[in-house]
Amino acid sequence: MATLGQDITRLLTEKGAILDDKLLAECVSVCQMYNLDPDGLYYKLEAINYKASTTSSGFSPITIDTISAVKSRLQKDLANESTGRAQPKNKGLTTAQVDRSRMPSHMVRNLATASGSAAMRMKQEHAGESSMAGSGSSSSTGNVALVGPPSDLESKKKRAYRYMYEKISERSEALDQIIDDFVELLRAHYDISEFGDPSASTDEEVTIVGRIAHDADAESISKLAEGAITIESSRMLSSGARAAVRLDPALKIRGGVRGVGEVGLYPGAIVALKGKNGGGGYFLATEILAIPPLKPSPAAQGIINPKLDPSTSHTSANMLVACGPYTMDTDLSYKPWRALLQTIKASKPDVLLLVGPFVDSAHPKIKTGEIDVTPANLFRAHFVDPLRNFLTASPGSIVLLVPSVRDLVSNHAAFPQPELNAELFNFNPRIHLLPNPARFMINDIAFAISSVDTLFHLRKELYFKRGVDVEPLPLGPDDLPNDAMANLSRHLLQQRSFYPIFPVPQDLSHEVNLDVTHSDGLRMVDEGDLDYAPDVMILPSRLKQFSKHFKVVHSTHTINPSFLSKGTYGTVSLAPRSIGTPKDRLKIEIIKLEAPPPPVT
Repeated sequence: MATLGQDITRLLTEKGAILDDKLLAECVSVCQMYNLDPDGLYYKLEAINYKASTTSSGFSPITIDTISAVKSRLQKDLANESTGRAQPKNKGLTTAQVDRSRMPSHMVRNLATASGSAAMRMKQEHAGESSMAGSGSSSSTGNVALVGPPSDLESKKKRAYRYMYEKISERSEALDQIIDDFVELLRAHYDISEFGDPSASTDEEVTIVGRIAHDADAESISKLAEGAITIESSRMLSSGARAAVRLDPALKIRGGVRGVGEVGLYPGAIVALKGKNGGGGYFLATEILAIPPLKPSPAAQGIINPKLDPSTSHTSANMLVACGPYTMDTDLSYKPWRALLQTIKASKPDVLLLVGPFVDSAHPKIKTGEIDVTPANLFRAHFVDPLRNFLTASPGSIVLLVPSVRDLVSNHAAFPQPELNAELFNFNPRIHLLPNPARFMINDIAFAISSVDTLFHLRKELYFKRGVDVEPLPLGPDDLPNDAMANLSRHLLQQRSFYPIFPVPQDLSHEVNLDVTHSDGLRMVDEGDLDYAPDVMILPSRLKQFSKHFKVVHSTHTINPSFLSKGTYGTVSLAPRSIGTPKDRLKIEIIKLEAPPPPVT
């Protein structure tokens, strides 16, 4: 114990922490109880104590409360692990012990056939479990260490939910929960003790939190605009009241990005407003409190994940990103995809990231029935077989696939959407199937991706209001405060959501079937270890392709590779970890697709 205490004291003192005897005793107790070494304890303390503010980020001093929070986190992790290990066995595959010598011959033959079928089902089930474990858990191949979404049976079942079975009460609870989560975030960030009700008349200014909505009575105004803005709060704050909102001409924007000078509002955005309802039937907002930024990823903070394969720290890797549709609207020959395949075979990228739709339900030929093969056969001929051939020719490569809600090869048409069925690829362990949207990590670089065109939907719905910056976030050398595409991407990071709009714009509702009840699947962060911003955010959109990075407090590179049918795709080069932070390690390019050479006659 003395040696452990000395090691903890030495390490934390080197990191600038101050420990008294009581704190040291608690630290030793945590290490012994949860089998942690001093380094592991330090990482846990550091994760709990990181605090982001509007002007800077840093680590708070270690206190008894910090150690209690670490204990709670460790206990929760242990409980989750125990739940995963305690999965009940499938009793449907067990067979009774029967004396076959006393059975008629025709029944013995039938029993043998049934036993063979049960054994085959068991074999297929186990094959599926082992393959899908590779698609979600940590794995290393060649120059790539991949960490995907959770792959345990409970997580897969949660992602593959039954849609079209929503209850109004469940939708309401999900919408309220989003607001309540932001209430706690804003309470801690701005040190606000109490939030007000936007519909209640007050003499003093209050702070309210709620969701922006379009005023249903303003029928003449189809888009969000001054005079057509309302805010609805949760039942916890104001019994779910909705009130009209007017923005003061001298509106202040607190904690925004320096140089932007305006705020973007749209239906579904969670906002914090300061002002009062003077009894005139509306809430007059004099100040908007910006949503606090996500903290940087561990790699951006210079923290190396000890769980990752150390061999990948000395090697570089490259990724090719292509997004569907993969064929032109005029035919189903997949010429752009066949042209890209030639590039893939020649360059042999370490990671090939393909984003749906692969067989597009919105394709004109498919919509009119001008097709003589099934979607499954079309997918097998153009994707399954070519990808198998590529992996055979490039043994150090892996493939990642993200579906689209327009994919005919997916049996799930709602958003969020689970991964494709592993049977499509015969459970190939080097083909990793990701949900839509997804967070994953490659060589310590955190990625986020969605196949829904959120950027286009956002730009269509945004209403901008000019204001005066108050205590703005400091600009970094790579900040793009006046760039429209960067600011669109910033909304997703601030709202912690891959699709922060609600409801879906009416004229675009055919593009995304939003399942509100399962909106947890749209969150960029969770209550566990995934509580930081992605280093790279891939958002395919019909807007002009771009590759731009911006800084809030952390640094997130945003990529729009556009669609392969438009002739563009993206490449991402990842330098070794020894180079430095993701900003130094990443090189991103949008490349024009080269036309395939004419066939030799």
